[in-house]
Amino acid sequence: MPSIIHHQRLPDHGHVSIERLFEGIRQEFPPEWQVQVSVSPYPSHGIWSRLKNLRAVSNLEADVHHIVGDVHYLAFGLPGDHLVLTIHDCAALERLKGWRREILRQLWFVLPMRRAVVVTTISETTKQELRRWVGALADKVVVIPNCVRAEFQPAPKPFDSDCPVVLQVGTGWNKNVIAVARALIGISCRLDIVGKLEPSQREAMRASRVDFRELGRIPDEQLVEVYQKCDLLVFASIYEGFGLPILEAQAVGRPVVTSNCSSMPEAAGEGALLVDPESPQSIRQAVQRIIGDADLRERLVQAGFDNVARYRPQLIARCYEAVYAQSLGTRG
Repeated sequence: MPSIIHHQRLPDHGHVSIERLFEGIRQEFPPEWQVQVSVSPYPSHGIWSRLKNLRAVSNLEADVHHIVGDVHYLAFGLPGDHLVLTIHDCAALERLKGWRREILRQLWFVLPMRRAVVVTTISETTKQELRRWVGALADKVVVIPNCVRAEFQPAPKPFDSDCPVVLQVGTGWNKNVIAVARALIGISCRLDIVGKLEPSQREAMRASRVDFRELGRIPDEQLVEVYQKCDLLVFASIYEGFGLPILEAQAVGRPVVTSNCSSMPEAAGEGALLVDPESPQSIRQAVQRIIGDADLRERLVQAGFDNVARYRPQLIARCYEAVYAQSLGTRG
């Protein structure tokens, strides 16, 4: 059986979603496989730390090297004929301008993609974004979606129509927290927020007179419980490479409101109400529909269960096994 190394970033500021994802996938590989994890010794910030990370991987040997995300530059220190690269999104390219964007495009996307035998990404939406940024290089991209971890299982709970708990996962620039706060003005509910709010976001909550709880960063073992305690998920981001919280809520059995843009309709399937994230009124109307319509909630929950079945770890692991076989078969 092949020897495989998963190359991971050193987690920074509690951002561990990629690491959690591949931990679940590794558990579904054949037990006889030799799969190791190489964690970069330094945070992926600045030139010197990244050069030291490159030096750390340069002497590692395996049949397949897989950069599982967010440290694309490690491709310069690994043998290209063994290399699989996973790209999760193009968010940084969307946000930068001018020469900074071009340097990032070349060093983080174009050149690592050229070195890799196989490039994977987590949604068709992201593959099309890559095509816009790297042209024909996107032809080598294989779409393998994220998986929802096995611990996310159905957890029935009576819906609290009088004062539902609305869950918001994430507080980053793309998570649209202020629009969600405005959407909930006057609705009897409590908003639970996973993540640390910025001062402007906290002020928007207070100005909107929304009853909210700032949960901060949640350890893995507590995150499932947060979903179980909520009545619905509102995930009205303006940009996502995939949108894993949609699947996590669906797997637990909660109705979902999410955006009609980026990768979110693709991830949600039929198990969500889609809204215009730029319109608090659109978000508001969807939340009110879910609160007021028990039949709609039941349909969304059942459609969510059907959707999640496509994203269980054992299925996604088989997809990566096929990619590793392709990598081994295309060596020179």
